[in-house]
Amino acid sequence: MLIAMNNSVSGTARLLGAGLRALLVLTLVTGVIYPLVVTGVAQALFSDKANGSEIRADGRVVGSSLIGQSYNLPLKKGQETPEPDLKWFQGRPANGLGSNSINTRYKLLLSGATNLAADNKVLIQQVKDAKAAVIKDNSVPGYTVRASEVPADAVTSSGSGLDPAISPQYARIQAHRVAEKNGLPVARVEKLVEDHTQGRTLGFVGEPRVNVLELNIALKDLLAKH
Repeated sequence: MLIAMNNSVSGTARLLGAGLRALLVLTLVTGVIYPLVVTGVAQALFSDKANGSEIRADGRVVGSSLIGQSYNLPLKKGQETPEPDLKWFQGRPANGLGSNSINTRYKLLLSGATNLAADNKVLIQQVKDAKAAVIKDNSVPGYTVRASEVPADAVTSSGSGLDPAISPQYARIQAHRVAEKNGLPVARVEKLVEDHTQGRTLGFVGEPRVNVLELNIALKDLLAKH
C-alpha cells in the first residue's frame, strides 16, 4: 500500500514537473521569441506600416496617413459644433462618428458609419446641407462652385468615418478658396493638389485620391516660404 502511494506521488510530481517545463518553454517561445522575431521582421521590412504609417512634420509625428483629421476653428463660447478653418483643405464629412460617453475626460476619435438607408430623411438632409456648405464655402470672387461639380465624397461620410483622403475633384474645388484665404496664386495651390494626387493602387485598385494631412503639411510649408 505504501509503495503504491509513493509511486502515485512520484508520478504526480513527474507530471507536474513536465507540465511546468512545458509551460515555461511555451511561454518563452510564444511570449518572447515569437513576438521578437515578428517585430524584428516587421521593423526590417515594413517599418513604416508597423509603426502606424506615421506622418512627420517639423521633426515630430503629426498623424497617420491612414486616419483623417479635422481642421476646425476653436469653439466659441456657447458653441457646440465647430466651424471649419477654411484656410486648410477639408476632409470628408464624419457624420457616422459616435460620441465618447465612457470616459469624457479624453476626446476620443471614434470610428463608425451612419447605418442610414439611402432613402432615410436624416441622411438626405445631411447630404443637402453638406452640398450647400461646400458650394457656399468654396465659392470665392471669380469662382463659383456649381452643384453638379460637387463629388459624392464631399457630402457623404465613409464606412469608417476616418477616411484620410478625398478625391482629386474635391481637392480642386477647394483650391480656389484655400488660395484666396491664404493670399496664394490659385495655380500654385492647384499644383500642390496635382503633386499630392495618388493614383490607383497597382494601377487598377481603388480610385485616385489626395491625402488631406499630407496636402495641408505641404500647404503649411508653402506658406512659410511665401
